[in-house]
Amino acid sequence: MKKIYHLKTCNTCQRIIKDIQPTSDFVLQGIKEEEITVKQLEEMHALSGSYEALFSKRAKLYKEMDLKNQELKEEDYKHYILEHYTFLKRPVIIVEDQIFIGNSAKTVAAAKEAIS
Repeated sequence: MKKIYHLKTCNTCQRIIKDIQPTSDFVLQGIKEEEITVKQLEEMHALSGSYEALFSKRAKLYKEMDLKNQELKEEDYKHYILEHYTFLKRPVIIVEDQIFIGNSAKTVAAAKEAIS
């Protein structure tokens, strides 16, 4: 599978997609327009090893809901990601059996290398 979960309105996601130049066999899923399904999240979890790795602690709602002062478990991370798209750390790039989560330069470089 070759897929990129992103937010269409996110300039960082758009810059990364342009930079890595995904081939035409990639599926781009705008997570605001097309919600992440339980099956899709479980596939990401299988590749990443944890829901926490997929969870964005930079989301505005994370601060608003005061989640940083709560002791979240894996099931909580899963619940919040499914509840609202902003909790997914993005972009999430899947290249066959590899997953690249987030927008750090190191992650983007590794994803670019896996694609080329």
